[in-house]
Amino acid sequence: MVLGRKSIRINGADCGLESLVLGATTSIGGFLFGYDTGQISGMLLFKDFVNRFGQEQPDGTREWEPIIQSLVVSLMSIGTLVGALSGAYTADWWGRRRSLSFGVLVFIIGSVIQITAMNSWVHLMMGRFVAGLGIGNMSVGVPMFQSECSPREIRGAVVATYQLLITFGILVSNIINYGVRNIEDTSASWRIVIGLGIAFSLPLGFGIMLVPESPRWLAGRQDREGARMSMARLRGMKHDPKNPLVERDLRDMYASIEKESSVGVGSWLECFTGRPSRLPKLVYRTFLGIGIQFLQQMTGVNFFFYFGATIFASAGVEDPIQTQLILGVVNVVLTFYGLYVVEKYGRRWPLFIGGLWQAAWLAVFASVGVGLNPEENRTAGIIMIVSACMFIASFAATWGPIAWVVIGETFPLRTRAKQASIATASNWLGNFLLSFLTPLAVDGIGYAYGYVFVACNLAAAALVWFFLYESRTLSLENVDVMYGEKGVKPWTSSKWTPPGYITRKQRDESHDHNDDVASNDTLPGATSSSYEKKESGLDATETRHEDASRAV
Repeated sequence: MVLGRKSIRINGADCGLESLVLGATTSIGGFLFGYDTGQISGMLLFKDFVNRFGQEQPDGTREWEPIIQSLVVSLMSIGTLVGALSGAYTADWWGRRRSLSFGVLVFIIGSVIQITAMNSWVHLMMGRFVAGLGIGNMSVGVPMFQSECSPREIRGAVVATYQLLITFGILVSNIINYGVRNIEDTSASWRIVIGLGIAFSLPLGFGIMLVPESPRWLAGRQDREGARMSMARLRGMKHDPKNPLVERDLRDMYASIEKESSVGVGSWLECFTGRPSRLPKLVYRTFLGIGIQFLQQMTGVNFFFYFGATIFASAGVEDPIQTQLILGVVNVVLTFYGLYVVEKYGRRWPLFIGGLWQAAWLAVFASVGVGLNPEENRTAGIIMIVSACMFIASFAATWGPIAWVVIGETFPLRTRAKQASIATASNWLGNFLLSFLTPLAVDGIGYAYGYVFVACNLAAAALVWFFLYESRTLSLENVDVMYGEKGVKPWTSSKWTPPGYITRKQRDESHDHNDDVASNDTLPGATSSSYEKKESGLDATETRHEDASRAV
């Protein structure tokens, strides 16, 4: 493939065009997630949709009962939770690419079930559940595949494109909802919206088979030549698979694999006990991933994306679907900024500041809703819309993309698939709780519900400050080393540099030379003892500090 021979220099290193194509193609999984999230908000207001699936009222009209609305919206999240847990198995059994194709197939089946629903809300709900199985599978596979295949110089930005495509999917669904609202009296309105999701999924289902398989998965299957060629293609060096840059990437990868495979394959129980492998802070990282992903949902973002149109309609906004479209635009635009933020400022500070900023604007939103009557006070409605936009702007630039970056690069290879599944399942658990409880909570306490999200955002900021390590510009292998380093605290971790590095980006050339001599240019035969020699230098890293002037 011609792309496998092409590369561009990013952050001082060659990055293959295929790695960029891989990032763009796999991120369609995020688009499908966003599209499915955004479409339901407008569809809940379509007249034909309500007349078919709503509940008959005493006066003969049809409206949504809060509990039925909760079930229709939220059961997709249960499907995604189950799909996320199964994604660990399919990704390990079939490989990252075929697992994603399987997820697309399941999503298409679920969409077909929804389109064929006539008057039964249970039929519709089960279609959303099946589609959720596919989305959940992809939500595990995409960040994992991207983090394992992307050169470390662009890994954060590539994984963050998953969130970018989520926001773009939400925007596109809002645009389509806005476009079909003129035919909301017919079933074509909502069937077109759901059917287009099938068309959007096809490029991922077929395109994923044209990009390289994960070199880490191939190496774990003892396909060393396949891993080498995959790594070379991702660096744009298919014609030169023994290039020193490829050799260096492979050496780091195999050193990690040899150490982790010496005690076998990780189990689900190991993710929570740390035994028998005793990998550094394994249980710590499991619960860190759970916390980050659960709180990403409990920030309240899908309070607006699932129910925004309904909330703004109840607040007296004349065109709630148009307001939802504005939120979608803000979400997309600021996510582009988030791609810059994640590489420029890292993971910790954006997440910490984002949590505080979001809490502040949600407090404004809730206070205005509780203290004023937005249905009769136009100014109150405007303030609530502005507050929602400021909240979405922060989430799009921080917690939206960076939470997925953290999941893609925090876990060791031995248990990465299972830990990523557990963390992603907690995301969907939060998604389910929010989508199920919101109609009931709003019906009971109204806008005071926003204070719950204020508390969740403050908790998220605290979690990041006290427990998350800074992993910007580190290889996945060196992230493991950092978590095992004694004396390194989350709030000082940005100053840590790996063994053999002057800064996080600049290797010590003398250390490189010694490594090259030791490897004898026969990387596939590297032994665990060579890895242990490298490990012996860890204690010295406490005296090295990152050169801040070299920040991306």
